[in-house]
Amino acid sequence: MRIDLRVPLARARGLIALPAGAILLAFIVGAVVMLVSSPLVTGHFDPSLPLRTYAAIVEGSLLSVNALVDTVVAATPLILVGLAVGLGFKAGLFNIGGQGQFLMGAVASAAAGAALAHESPIVAITLSVVAGVVAGAAYGFIPGLLKAYTGAHEVVTTIMLNYVGIQVISYLITGPLRAQGASFARSPDVQNAELPAFLNVGTGHEAHIGILVILVVVPAISWLLYRSTTGFEIRTVGANPDAARYAGMQPRRLVILSLTVGGMLAGLAGAIEILGVSGYMPAAYATNVGFDAITVALLGRATPGGIFFSGLLLGALRAGAPLMQVKAGVPVQMIDLLQGIILFFLTADVIVRYVFRVKAARAKLDELQTVTRSYGSGTGKP
Repeated sequence: MRIDLRVPLARARGLIALPAGAILLAFIVGAVVMLVSSPLVTGHFDPSLPLRTYAAIVEGSLLSVNALVDTVVAATPLILVGLAVGLGFKAGLFNIGGQGQFLMGAVASAAAGAALAHESPIVAITLSVVAGVVAGAAYGFIPGLLKAYTGAHEVVTTIMLNYVGIQVISYLITGPLRAQGASFARSPDVQNAELPAFLNVGTGHEAHIGILVILVVVPAISWLLYRSTTGFEIRTVGANPDAARYAGMQPRRLVILSLTVGGMLAGLAGAIEILGVSGYMPAAYATNVGFDAITVALLGRATPGGIFFSGLLLGALRAGAPLMQVKAGVPVQMIDLLQGIILFFLTADVIVRYVFRVKAARAKLDELQTVTRSYGSGTGKP
């Protein structure tokens, strides 16, 4: 029997056309920026600077075991928080609270890890991860509840909660959770709660068991969205909340569930970062993972598989940035610029469609409708 692959191939092209075009155009624009700024970097006009820069990124992210480990470690939190944002998109919600949910999961796991530092590793690791997951879920539940029963827009509440989370962490780490005798404000070491490494390829290049979580979480979220009744209801509410209500679904419950599960994923990411990478929580935890995850979710078309690969891409850029700065002399901020340009072309999709002659129907980014419209009327009020 002959299998016709034209339809699935056309659908695949439609899904990847816009992200692939946005990435390609971003690298072209980035190359132009490097050419224009090359006199400031090398002291003279250097037409080879973009090639050396991109070659250094590839080398620092892919061409050695150390580089691959760094890429996957950097990509893991991006994928998990990207899934949190993507799940919100599927429910018609724009969750910008990944940053706060990540941080609350991180501080909760740091506190639990410090309290269980001398317990059995199995007990310490398990309870510390659970603490991070529960804290993240609780921090996602708050805007979900407000959205469902008051109509408060999730963009506003999640942004506000991000800043609340930063201040709560600053208070906790400089106060009751501060490590005694530390040279700067941080929590005590998690010690026995630290995630063990299953691959140690050099100083600073350890593959901890936390990175294996994405191999379970990505398929699980895919199953939830596309193989379960709850996932069907989430996608239906995101597409048309009024129709979902008339069909007997409960938009309020699904809104709360979506943001709570999203918070759980972001909290898990925070727990993995603390227990697997840093080993303690500083008062000022410098990360943009919550906002980078928005790019990951949009680039991955809010699908678990797409988020997985887009997270790996951004993780590779982050992992290759230090070698890029050493070999090409280009500041690591170039990665932020490239990421911003990618996001620009994703939102200005008409440019990508014009340049690559892609039909609008094939390259339409449905997730942007969630960014640009209010969902307040979909949940109703008590």
